[in-house]
Amino acid sequence: MKPAPFQYLVPKNLDECLQFLYQHPEDAKILAGGQSLIPTMNFRMAQPMYLVDINNLQELSYIRADKSGGLQIGALSRHYQVEHDALIAQKAPLLHDVMPWIGHVQIRTRGTIGGSLVHSDPAAELPAVMVALNAKFKVKNKKKERWIPAEQFFVSLFTTALEHNEVLVEIAIPPMPAHAGSSFQEFSRRKGDFALVGVACLLVLGKGNVCDQARLVYLGVGEGPIMASQACKTLIGKQLTPDLLQQAAKIAAQNDLTPPNDLHASSAYRRHLAEVLGEQALSQALERAEKNV
Repeated sequence: MKPAPFQYLVPKNLDECLQFLYQHPEDAKILAGGQSLIPTMNFRMAQPMYLVDINNLQELSYIRADKSGGLQIGALSRHYQVEHDALIAQKAPLLHDVMPWIGHVQIRTRGTIGGSLVHSDPAAELPAVMVALNAKFKVKNKKKERWIPAEQFFVSLFTTALEHNEVLVEIAIPPMPAHAGSSFQEFSRRKGDFALVGVACLLVLGKGNVCDQARLVYLGVGEGPIMASQACKTLIGKQLTPDLLQQAAKIAAQNDLTPPNDLHASSAYRRHLAEVLGEQALSQALERAEKNV
């Protein structure tokens, strides 16, 4: 199929873009990489009257450290830029690890980090990683800007906390704690396919290698990224052993998640994958955290 008729606009700067969205809050769609938007338009699942191309807004394309030691990433940064950036590898190894799992190289060449987050696909990797990293997002409209924590940004299936006239402009990732380790695990039928289940994990160790912080976030098992809160609680304040990690992964799969049945996999199979991948992610994250103690 072909998209419904639309008007194509290319704003010269962010202010011009925000002005147009203010005038047409419900009739316009932002075009960045287009890797998600164009297919949905071709299937007429999205029929915007106006397509606002922001590819010229280089003010939204950057990767830099902030004063606290964390990261600031412009929403227009391409996947391949994030994948190969040395600063990302140093300061956010979990984000660095996940990038090769996103689609294929052609998609990563055009797709943008902001576009993936705003699309909020429940099988997408970046939303889960951002929740695991405790990231926050700067969004703007013509009149104001505000920060939204990643845990509050992803509302439901393909739905975020963005208002119609707002644009995601920046992703802020806090500095990694000194004794932290992370891991990303995923299973898909073929490399580059959407994941049946994936998991992003962050562990932080304190004195005596006791677990100070645990974040275990799943994708592909609900309408957005799912934090395995009960599983994480079983780890806090304890020495992490293989048996404890196995137990936490089982709690996550059985108690924290309610995966769907669909034509790709049954709920039971997804629970099995969640338990296996969760244990793998926890084990690798612990191994990496112990090396940083």
